[in-house]
This record gives sequence, structure tokens and C-alpha cells, in this order.
Amino acid sequence: MIHTKPSKAPIGFLKSDHHPAATEDAISRAVRDLTRPIYLLDANGRIGVTQDGFVTLGTAKKSEPDVYPLLAWAPPFALTSLGDPGFKSDYGLRYAYICGAMANGITSTEMVEAAGNAGMMGFFGAGGLSIEQIETAIERLQACPGKKPFGFNLIHSPNDTVLEQKTVDLYIAKGVHLVSASAYLDITTPLVQYRIHGIHRNGQGTIICPNRVIAKVSREEVARKFFSPPSEKHLQHLLNQGVITTEQAELARQIPMSQDLTAEADSGGHTDNRPALSLFPTMKAIKMEMARQHGYDMELRVGLAGGIATPESAAAAFSMGAAYILTGSVNQSCVEADTSLLVKKMLAEARQADIIMAPAADMFEMGVRVQVLKRGTMFSMRGSRMYEIYRAYDRFEDVPEDQRKTVEGTFLRCPFEKEWESTRAFFELKDPGQVERAEKDPKHKMALVFRSYLGRASLWAKKGIPERAIDYQIWCGPAMGAFNEWVKGSFLEPPENRDTVTVALNLLYGAALTLRLSSLNTQGILLPANLEAISPLTVEEIQAFQG
Repeated sequence: MIHTKPSKAPIGFLKSDHHPAATEDAISRAVRDLTRPIYLLDANGRIGVTQDGFVTLGTAKKSEPDVYPLLAWAPPFALTSLGDPGFKSDYGLRYAYICGAMANGITSTEMVEAAGNAGMMGFFGAGGLSIEQIETAIERLQACPGKKPFGFNLIHSPNDTVLEQKTVDLYIAKGVHLVSASAYLDITTPLVQYRIHGIHRNGQGTIICPNRVIAKVSREEVARKFFSPPSEKHLQHLLNQGVITTEQAELARQIPMSQDLTAEADSGGHTDNRPALSLFPTMKAIKMEMARQHGYDMELRVGLAGGIATPESAAAAFSMGAAYILTGSVNQSCVEADTSLLVKKMLAEARQADIIMAPAADMFEMGVRVQVLKRGTMFSMRGSRMYEIYRAYDRFEDVPEDQRKTVEGTFLRCPFEKEWESTRAFFELKDPGQVERAEKDPKHKMALVFRSYLGRASLWAKKGIPERAIDYQIWCGPAMGAFNEWVKGSFLEPPENRDTVTVALNLLYGAALTLRLSSLNTQGILLPANLEAISPLTVEEIQAFQG
């Protein structure tokens, strides 16, 4: 039964030609119809609902016919009103929603294209791919009709600076004007080069910077660097190389590395496991601090990622002031994700506790860890054992025989030296300097072999290699489990029914509905649990209910 909080007084009166409906079904339909306002009334001692009429706010009693005490109300709520209007305008978006870049192309060109066609934005998962693969993806997306918004990932590569520079050179050459900078511990010269390429003043004297960087960070000190202008050491380096002019360096000192920054909470892949409820307010405070310090001519903005997989979590993000939300883990189980059917099935069965941290292939020696799926795979345990061995011994030959047999027989499935030969062949093509170093340093040789296992584990998962299922590396955060619990029993439970746009619109619609329900609750209306439950809807149903 719907009722009010004790001593609930009317907030006004409503005159309507239609008698208010006083059934739960009528109230449920009205609450969910975001295209129209909702008025909850005292209809002769029962709570009734209508969606039209003339409202008078105040406590003066009305005695005219067809006038009802108004208990609570909510205006129409367009999904396009969620998030920061400037953010959506700057990027040509209808919705403040980003599909984050899952590496190895898991956030595929199909997913990015689908998001763009729906008025959202996707970042192609370029991390872990070759320059040739990235170039192919660029050409496909640039050939799409309509010039929909999209971006590409630029991942920090402290152990492969050559690849990072080549990726930046490719983006500049191909005219990719938006990147998602992820896993950065510090600003790098290639990133600065990308950001300020082509910077100039227009005829009105306004600084125009064609390339944009949306940073994804979880540390305060890194956020400050992205909200600051490029440092002098990077500008001087680019000046010395003749990459930029003195005038461009001066203009670069007046803009932030990133106008938009994603606060990355407890997410899949590279993560610091930060709680969103504490991380976002801190990043928002840093934004205001840096805006005051530098006096930019543009507004700095903060979005939120990590753990966003239900209507309530999306609503919480927007309630805290997120300019946009970014999803990752939930997209990996969608039909457009470029990963195997087996992985999608494993993800669709995951629960929030089925995740664990494991060594990162790209930052192995630094001890950096990534969040992965634990259920159905032993990758995290095996990767952690390899890291322990690497820390404890200077060469593989020094490892106790029983441990060497486990590594060779169970993890690598071949002798160490044979694995080194294939690893060596890979790095001779990609980065010969690594091979030269490994031949002089046995510990580095061991690191490269172990990194090879870690890196290929994600490819085995993507390709669905059945004999390597126990070694799958599947990046995943607790959001995946929360999403699965929410959609349980609905048409979105099977992974084959999950498409990117349907998932995104359900999160946005659910967030808007959650905020409407919260507004009614704060006005003293207590709705039963069945009316507050938000179930997944088809795109057609959402379109009928959204403004």
C-alpha cells in the first residue's frame, strides 16, 4: 500500500478535470512515464495520481470543485538531461554516457559505432594491439557515415615507450582527435605531443586545441597533473625536437592536459580499487582547486567510472554531480564485444565476489596489478606465483626444481628455454632492446617470459582457446556481478540478448527513474517495494517512457 510519512501536510493543491486514479497500477505507470509530470494527491483519504491539471503551491485551503490536496509531484525527466550539458554539447552527444576502452579491441569498432549511432560515445580498445590493427580500426570508424563521435584508447606504456610514441604518431597522422588516456602514473612527452598538436588561436583570439584527452585516473596527484598545463620539461623537449613552435608552447601553458577527467573507482583491469563514494568528491574538489589556480577559459569536468552497473549506481553518480558516466565491465558481456562466447558466458554468471587482483602484463616488474575474474580460471593464482618467483630469484635456473617443474609443466606447458625462444622472437620484432637487455640480465629474461604468459592469457580468453580456459585472463570489476544480479530473470540475463545500447539506455532510464522516486520519497511519499523495483526494459519500452 502507498502511504505518506507521519504528519504529512499538503504542499499545495491541484485542479483537474479528471478524477485521480488511486490504484497501484496507475501510480506505477505514471511514475515510469518520464515524458509527463506526476502529481500525487489526497483523493478522499487515498493517494491518487494524475499527470495533468493546474497546480497552486502553498497551504491556503481551496474549496472549488475538482480541487485536490497535492502531496508530492515531479516534473518530466528527459534522459538527455542527465549529466553536464557542456560535455554533451562539446562532443555532439545526446546522452552523458561513455563505453570505456576494454583493451585488445574488446571494445570493438562495432561497439563504438553502435554507441555513436545512439547518441553516446565509445572508445576503441587499442591497448595491447599492434599499430596495424589500430590503423585498421581507425579507418573503419572514420569511414562510418554521419561522422558520429568516437575516440581511441591511449594506454600508458612505461615498459614500451616506443609503442606509445608510435601510437601517438598514428593518431596524429590519421586525424584522431579524441583519446582516453588510461593507466597513466605520470604525464609523458608523447601524450603532451598529442594534446597540443595543431594548437593555435582563431580569428577571435581564442585558443583552439584540436586534440582532446579524457583522462581516466584514480589518484589525486595524477588528477592534478591532468588538470594542469603541460610541464615545462615536456614542452622544452618538444621544442628541442622541432615538433612545436615557441608560440605553440606559449599557448600550451594556458590549457589543461585534460578538460574532462574520469574518476576511476573499483573497476576491471588497471585499478586502485577506490570506493566511488569517496573518490568522486575528492576529484571534484581537485577540479575546483585547479580551475581556481590556473584560471582557464574553459570549464573543467569530472565523470565517474567503476562499479556503475545498476540504476541506483548510475543515479548516485549523477546525483554527486558526474558530468558523465563510463562503463566497462558490463560492456564486455555484450554481443558487440570482441571476445569469445565462452568468456561472455563466464561473465554473465559472475557475482560480485568472483573477482580478484592479479599481476599486470604491461607493468609486471613494477608490481602493478589488474582486477580479473576469479571464477572458472586459475590465472590470478598462477600469475601471482610467477611474480613471487620473479621477486625471489635473479634467474630461472636458481628457482627450486619443484617450482620450475610447476611453471614449465603447468603454467607454460613447455620448457623455459623453449618459451624464451618464442618470447625472444616476439620482442625482436616489437622492441629489440628488450632482447639485448635480457641476454645480459637473466632476471629481465625471466620477467619477459612471465610477461609473455600474462599477455597471452588475455588473448586465449578473447579467442576462446578451450585447452587454455583455466588460464583465461578476463578483466572484470564488481560491477559485472551487480549487473547480473539486477537483470536476473529478465530478458537481459542471457548474454546473447545484451547489446550495448539496450544496456546503456536501461542504466540511463533506470537512473532517471531512481531520481524521480527519490524526489517523491523526500516529499514524504512511501512507495511499496514492488513500485520502486526497476526492471530492465526493451529499447522500445524505454523510448515510450523517456522524455
